[in-house]
Amino acid sequence: MPIRVEADPEDDRVVVITIDRPEARNALDPEHQRDLGAAVADFEADDARLVAVLTGAGDTTFSAGADLKKLIPAYREAVRAGEDPPWNFGGFTATTRFKPLIAAVNGHALAGGLEMALACDIRLCSPNATFGLAETKWAIIPGAGGTVRLPRTVPLGLAMEMVLSGEPIDAAEAYRSGLVNRWSSRPSWSPRPARWRARSPRRVPSQSGRPGSASSTGSASTTRPRWPASTPRSSASCAPRTRWRARRRSPRSGRRATGVPE
Repeated sequence: MPIRVEADPEDDRVVVITIDRPEARNALDPEHQRDLGAAVADFEADDARLVAVLTGAGDTTFSAGADLKKLIPAYREAVRAGEDPPWNFGGFTATTRFKPLIAAVNGHALAGGLEMALACDIRLCSPNATFGLAETKWAIIPGAGGTVRLPRTVPLGLAMEMVLSGEPIDAAEAYRSGLVNRWSSRPSWSPRPARWRARSPRRVPSQSGRPGSASSTGSASTTRPRWPASTPRSSASCAPRTRWRARRRSPRSGRRATGVPE
């Protein structure tokens, strides 16, 4: 199976999803794209699984994104045939989720690989990890949420530099900028992050309404926060706290000034 799905040997509530195509730098072809989306969907539907870890096979590449020789031509031919296939890279970057998904970046996360990592809720990385939107070097717009999620994750100046130049950053810079939550300098770095594995399942409810989708997945479908159902949407709750008063018309100038704060 091109996508390996395994229960963590120390905690069966944690599932490890591995993109197993190291010969192609874990790039996604149509088969891997379909199976990865199915693996994430199955994880979401299984109430016995509370946390998932997404990683790549080997120790050099998390994912190089889309397979330009297979996935992109297949999508192009479908469009030319008059179809309108949705572009949901990885099968989950444009899908609403409810459970925490951790990206364990073990090497290069480039192009769509970085966009998949950005679509996850937590990102951990190994010392040899790099992050970049390399497709912009060939005038290709990142189409899986990279131009939206990256500026929301790192400082705007760094995001603009990465998008406009296509140059990657290393693990240390990714940690300093907030792109990753943790990075390990240990040679025996594991894609099964024990710290998160031990703590996360105890804090994730097993019922519907899990907290996973409020961060990364929500940004794919909306550009502003949603109001909770219990929050009154009155004009008073939306107005700024500063009270304003209007000046009377000046008898000398005949002009009416705008309001000024008290």
